[in-house]
Amino acid sequence: MTTKPAAAAARATVYGYPRQGQSRELKKAIEGHWKGRVTADFLRETAAGLRRSNWRQLAAAGVDEVPTGDFSYYDHVLDTTVMVGAIPERHRAAVEADALGGYFAMARGTQDVAPLEMTKWFDTNYHYLVPELGPDTVFTADSAKQVAELEEAHALGLTARPVLVGPVTYLLLSKPAPGVPADFDPLTLLDRLLPVYAEVLADLRAAGAGWVQLDEPALVQDRTPAELNAAARAYRDLGALTDRPKLLVASYFDRLGEALPVLAKAPVEGLALDFTERAAANLDALAAVGGLPGKRLVAGVVNGRNIWVNDLSASLTTLGTLLGLADRVDVAASCSLLHVPLDAAAERDIDPQILRWLAFARQKTAEVVTLAKGLTRGTGAIAAQLAANKADLASRANSPITRDPAVRARAEAVTDADTRRAQPYPERATAQRAHLGLPLLPTTTIGSFPQTAELRTARADLRAGRIDTGAYEERIRTEIQEVLAFQEKTGLDVLVHGEPERNDMVQYFAEQLTGYLATQHGWVQSYGTRYVRPPILAGDISRPEPMTVRWTTYAQSLTSRPVKGMLTGPVTMLAWSFVRDDQPLGDTARQVALALRDEVNDLESAGTSVIQVDEPALRETLPLRAADHTAYLAWATEAFRLTTAGVRPDTQIHTHMCYAEFGDIVQAIDDLDADVISLEAARSHMQVARELAAHGYPREAGPGVYDIHSPRVPSAEEAADLLRTGLRAIPAERLWVNPDCGLKTRAWPETRTSLENLVTAARTVRAELNGS
Repeated sequence: MTTKPAAAAARATVYGYPRQGQSRELKKAIEGHWKGRVTADFLRETAAGLRRSNWRQLAAAGVDEVPTGDFSYYDHVLDTTVMVGAIPERHRAAVEADALGGYFAMARGTQDVAPLEMTKWFDTNYHYLVPELGPDTVFTADSAKQVAELEEAHALGLTARPVLVGPVTYLLLSKPAPGVPADFDPLTLLDRLLPVYAEVLADLRAAGAGWVQLDEPALVQDRTPAELNAAARAYRDLGALTDRPKLLVASYFDRLGEALPVLAKAPVEGLALDFTERAAANLDALAAVGGLPGKRLVAGVVNGRNIWVNDLSASLTTLGTLLGLADRVDVAASCSLLHVPLDAAAERDIDPQILRWLAFARQKTAEVVTLAKGLTRGTGAIAAQLAANKADLASRANSPITRDPAVRARAEAVTDADTRRAQPYPERATAQRAHLGLPLLPTTTIGSFPQTAELRTARADLRAGRIDTGAYEERIRTEIQEVLAFQEKTGLDVLVHGEPERNDMVQYFAEQLTGYLATQHGWVQSYGTRYVRPPILAGDISRPEPMTVRWTTYAQSLTSRPVKGMLTGPVTMLAWSFVRDDQPLGDTARQVALALRDEVNDLESAGTSVIQVDEPALRETLPLRAADHTAYLAWATEAFRLTTAGVRPDTQIHTHMCYAEFGDIVQAIDDLDADVISLEAARSHMQVARELAAHGYPREAGPGVYDIHSPRVPSAEEAADLLRTGLRAIPAERLWVNPDCGLKTRAWPETRTSLENLVTAARTVRAELNGS
């Protein structure tokens, strides 16, 4: 294929970049500041150094326009809340006393003040802080952060484009503040919010911004006519401003659909659209509305969410088609590169042959620059890169790692009977209650306990060869003994072994399954200072040997109380990995489910009576368009049932979900046919309990009463009040008592007190129910 040069030089850009630094310097500085080890000035200097390093790397790679404003100490939506002055009343005093301390209080809470609710950013594993708004909300502009970062980039001699969360998406992501009626619609505040955006835009123009990007990913979801009209009004009003930079409205993660004509007609100077596989319909839709005559189009043709090398020839074909649809076409990744690791070149333990298939943020930046060069000067200018890329794609397609005939044959042989428990839930519940003998309002935890410094040191010492496997395993045994002893003393009813041997709930399993690759430096931000290393799902999946049976069985030998076996479910194994893109997700999920089914059956055979298969990503992975939900939920729920359906009726299957909008998938939760589900509920004030009740959910549930993403310790009375709220929706005989999520990120002192208070709350409410 030969591509003719573009009429105007195509510029290369990205919408955002990983924040943490090569060695997670930002995480270390923030956590050091929280612990009082480093000053606020040191934290600010560290952050500024990381921003400068990112911009210089981008410029050196050939990026023509670097993003500013995307950097955050915790979350870019929280930064937007600060920018528009929507500080919750309970946090105002803290913010006024110390802006940085108040910022972190909104994110994490304090002992006396609850944080903002946290949930998933669309269908990614990134968590954002949910804005709280009400009819009395007063917006005020605070552009200091955005202006300062733009000026920092200009001081380096760079062309920079501030990136802001757009006003429509900000309001659509918001919720009614505590005490505000649940039917309050934050979008009614749009006319109050737009003048604040106008003021911020004017400040950025005064600071030298030529363009400002306003991100509107919420518009790729199904939107009502009223919401589309609000978007049209927002960009009519912002476009009509005279004191503003040029506006680039960006949307990504899926096709825009009915929102595309709205944005195409808006009086703004440019649109940035996703043209990767999941949003390929944007191409025809853009042609159908007559393109963007006289406007700039930024084409997101490099996948910003996955780590496989781009098909450069295919992207050039797309870009060539787009040339006739806009005044100028520039090249970008499909979304912020926040969702991928920093640099594949840092990986030393991955086979060089496989490393050729991978593109992290730096490699994706190079792809964007290469494509811009090819679009500007023709394919002859990038002939060497095209040839190398073709060879890399062929290497992956022809590799034996990607196909295992035995795995494929087993997956193809699955029948509907393999995905159904032999007995209906009422019969199972009777058998389980007789077998387990649990009290009313049984207490448990979600699985993990604090990963102490001693544990992390032991793991590092094992990797470095400073201790042998025997010494490491002795440390694990000691930790399990201590965790079991604490739970028994505290009075928990169903225990866990604490997962001291696990580095991560997905990575731990991926390292023991065929077809997965683990990285050493592939860190990606999940929320705040929580970073994960998503494994890479490169080939067909099988389980060579048991993964959890040994330590679960050891823990059970220490107590007469039931100990839960703990597994990560098939959908979450996909969602929190970089999944292969060369076959349907449902096919991959079935392979993972069969591997996990073997583990479930082995746990049961070893005497484990309660087995939890976590699926926190079930809602997160729900497609953004309702038209795509049915097909996804069919294979997702089937994969869970395939994992769990082979056990006896008296074996109790649990699942767990957290930090998502569960109301959208209550029927799917029902379709999982788990015996017990535990869910995040503390920050959302038991909303999920009400949603389960409205659906008529017939099984047992544990809406969380302890928010583990905050350092604050809930009192026993606070937990009891949440339990009483839960009881108004879920009958006592079906209600469990547990934290929101695992305790891995918490410290032991707060964990001990919080769980003691949780058990006290359960006993208090249990006594109330028994009339004693």
